[in-house]
Amino acid sequence: MEKTSSALWKMLETLYLTKSLANRLVLKQRLFTFCMNKFKLLRDHISQFINLLNGLKNVEVNIDAKD
Repeated sequence: MEKTSSALWKMLETLYLTKSLANRLVLKQRLFTFCMNKFKLLRDHISQFINLLNGLKNVEVNIDAKD
């Protein structure tokens, strides 16, 4: 078991922030299929969209203008 918060954070990063091609493609697919639901609040949509973009940024995926 990890004893410091930084060691725990590093372990979580290695488990969940893998920069594999499959992970990148799944994140891009989530972004491209993202759509609004009229029963959700606008701030929830914006928050979810920002989370998608941050996830892509964390695995070093650049979004081109054509995308």
